[in-house]
Amino acid sequence: MDQPHISGKAVILTAGTLHTINAKTAHGLLRVSKRFEIIGVIDEKNAGKDAGEVVDNKPNGIPVLPSILSFIELHEKPKYAIIGMATKGGVLPKEFYPTIKEILSLGIHVVNGLHQPISEIEEFKSVAYEHGDIIYDIRKSKPFEELHFWTGKIQEITATKIAVLGTDCALGKRTTSKMLEAELNNQGKKAEMIYTGQTGWMQGANYGFLFDATANDFISGELEHAMYECWKNENVDVLIMEGQSGLRNPSGPCGSEFIISGAADGVILQHSPVRERFKGLDHYPAAMPDILDEVELIEKMGAPVIGLSINTQDISKAEMEPYRSKLATKTDLPIVFPFFESIQPLVDAVLNLNKGA
Repeated sequence: MDQPHISGKAVILTAGTLHTINAKTAHGLLRVSKRFEIIGVIDEKNAGKDAGEVVDNKPNGIPVLPSILSFIELHEKPKYAIIGMATKGGVLPKEFYPTIKEILSLGIHVVNGLHQPISEIEEFKSVAYEHGDIIYDIRKSKPFEELHFWTGKIQEITATKIAVLGTDCALGKRTTSKMLEAELNNQGKKAEMIYTGQTGWMQGANYGFLFDATANDFISGELEHAMYECWKNENVDVLIMEGQSGLRNPSGPCGSEFIISGAADGVILQHSPVRERFKGLDHYPAAMPDILDEVELIEKMGAPVIGLSINTQDISKAEMEPYRSKLATKTDLPIVFPFFESIQPLVDAVLNLNKGA
């Protein structure tokens, strides 16, 4: 998404979902944001709280207000308002229309990461035009003439290629990728995450593409192109591919592209020990795979799994060590709880693969 001019102070709209997994775009932006300066969250259910406390139990000084007007009254008018939550079918609910119209009427640009291109909604068009606003629909593919087919030039890349995959969607693959990127850079290895979703772009990642907005025939080529350009231009030691969904998620199976087309040298696998069904598919007769069964599948597809990253949502601290101890009797892979401890074991696993090490 080549729109580098989009940057500045922004609030995030979460419509009462900030405390849930449906606000994962907001969560990502609250943790890391190079493109936008996040100055507030608009969420009526969590108003009065610190956004960091809601998301990570750590205050970050970003206030949560019940409305855009109350935010402006107490703070300042932002340049952008970012839709920071997922909705059913990626469609903006009708009950949220008045909020968007109010924001546009105040002269605030809207950044939309939903599937639905809301800039095409007539009642928003007229308000935006009247007040000189722009609605940025981020989830769009590149123009056809800018798309790339896979060529095989992935073989020329000498950087270590790591894929952060998951057993399901909404498990924290992007967050683990960003943590890994930051820690590798801290330790003197130049690393970049290749974004594959709208949140990664919003956070300020420089190379990537929007996986679910790209025609299937071009996904492998866009992945290869982003990796190659990043390696060529930035002289990186490690390329980290942000995975999407899961290999066996029936509503959107994904992952083989990173292993095969991205020629992953190693995989870090993200998993939730408590999630029994794929997200949003409780009615469907398909259970989440066992983590070590998924490791075996990934390795049969051609890439070694070098570490396990565990999603800790709905797991108490007291349950973590027993889970790790039990899993460790079945595998020698490093097992890390990223939000509660150092990810050094994952960093070490990557460095052991690094061709320049």
